[in-house]
Amino acid sequence: MVPIERLQQISQRFEYLEAKMAEGTAGEDIATLAKEYSDLRPIVEQIAEFQKLRSDLEEAEAMLEDPDMRALAEEELPILRARLPEVEKALQLALLPRDAADGRPAMIEIRPGTGGDEAALFAGDLLRMYQRYAETRGWKFEIIEEQQSELGGIKEVVGHIKGENVFARLKYESGVHRVQRVPETESGGRIHTSAATVAVLPEAEDVDIQIAANDIRIDTMRSSGAGGQHVNTTDSAVRITHIPSGIVVTSSEKSQHRNREIAMQVLKTRLYDLERQRVDSERSADRKSQVGSGDRSERIRTYNFPQGRMTDHRINLTLYKLDAVMNGDLDEIIDALTADDQARMLAEMEG
Repeated sequence: MVPIERLQQISQRFEYLEAKMAEGTAGEDIATLAKEYSDLRPIVEQIAEFQKLRSDLEEAEAMLEDPDMRALAEEELPILRARLPEVEKALQLALLPRDAADGRPAMIEIRPGTGGDEAALFAGDLLRMYQRYAETRGWKFEIIEEQQSELGGIKEVVGHIKGENVFARLKYESGVHRVQRVPETESGGRIHTSAATVAVLPEAEDVDIQIAANDIRIDTMRSSGAGGQHVNTTDSAVRITHIPSGIVVTSSEKSQHRNREIAMQVLKTRLYDLERQRVDSERSADRKSQVGSGDRSERIRTYNFPQGRMTDHRINLTLYKLDAVMNGDLDEIIDALTADDQARMLAEMEG
């Protein structure tokens, strides 16, 4: 059952924010108020629907006492009672604690794992899969750093994705992705298994991470394009080493100033991700069992090309539409992972 006192508190907070924004009160951070207002709006709409349904139920039950209205009440009551569990569940989902990073842009890092050249080619396939998914969502996907293999695969790629709820949709993609197929380089037609790792990190904001100047070392070096084909004559590439953590990031755009900006943003994002993992592991001892645990050593998904099959091992979901998945059709998988995570959180709240 949804606690009525909490619903009243949320509605009162929403009305307060609405009044404050209408006043345009000086000294208040309007952007912060607007964000909280925007976050609360869908919850308040769900509360209104729940309260109206309860009110309609009470009215219909009262009508049973009126002989003239009894027949109408008996017709309406089963419909209203059938809707109540559905509306209650929608409200419970709306009230679930939301990851503060869900609405943020994200960095995605893809690297080949076991499997040599075939793993590098698969890493390239995953990159294109996420690029196409970003297109379908209307997101902007920018390659920050890319190293290609000789056969056209990916040794490493770092991408930046901007748009609505990017991290909320992509956070379940972190982990080991395994592929089973006959490599183009295999003359005998044997199926090989190889893998690539994906890491999705919410982008850090300036308030999240403060980096002291003496904690970093900045080096410049000669920049080269994809696969080393285009070599600049100026030392524009930037490498930043974060001394306390040992994290090293590079950026190889043509502008050294832009490279510093990009590298610092990637560094802040990786440090923010480390801090989030530390807090999460302290909060929950059984994080390994959670769908969105972000454990990048965990094998999360298998792409079997001979059978046209994709299996997500965390929720035992198997789809026989691998071509569509590799072409960026990921919503069914992500929706199922999100629903599973929500179900777990609901069970924890009820328990």
